[in-house]
Amino acid sequence: MNILLEQLTERDAEKLFAFEGDNRSFFEKMVPGRGESYYQYDEFLLRHQALLLEQEKKEGYYYLVKNPQGTILGRMNIGDVDASHQSGFLGYRIGESFAGKGIAKKSLAILLQLMQKEPIQQIAAKTTTNNIASQKVLEKNGFEWISQDKEHFEMNGELCQFVHYQWTKHCN
Repeated sequence: MNILLEQLTERDAEKLFAFEGDNRSFFEKMVPGRGESYYQYDEFLLRHQALLLEQEKKEGYYYLVKNPQGTILGRMNIGDVDASHQSGFLGYRIGESFAGKGIAKKSLAILLQLMQKEPIQQIAAKTTTNNIASQKVLEKNGFEWISQDKEHFEMNGELCQFVHYQWTKHCN
């Protein structure tokens, strides 16, 4: 499947809100929920505007994964960028009907290629012990396993732990 990463824009808000709502239960099987207020359009718009401001200041890199027809397939983000703009935290999600098709792996590879032109030197990521697919996506894109939390938490009736990864830019 052909995919592309497009930087998040103001005009994406309505379609992105629908994407998030349509995939909410699927996402919450794998990652902790974003809270009820996230699914109220006014609150979503405030958060969307905040991401756009972060992006403008290079405090975050926010992309939508789309097919050539413009359908949103997922999101690929680097947020929590430090003051020196050299490190950040990866977040991504692929919609339920597009999962298991290699889209996350391919999207992350594209994102990391884009980061070659940015000052980002390191990207941290975390997933849960029950999200094997996400662990594979990270590892296949050069993220190294760093640690696993000792603490357990319950998510959807299953005990999980967070697993931490890191990617480091290599000079060419």
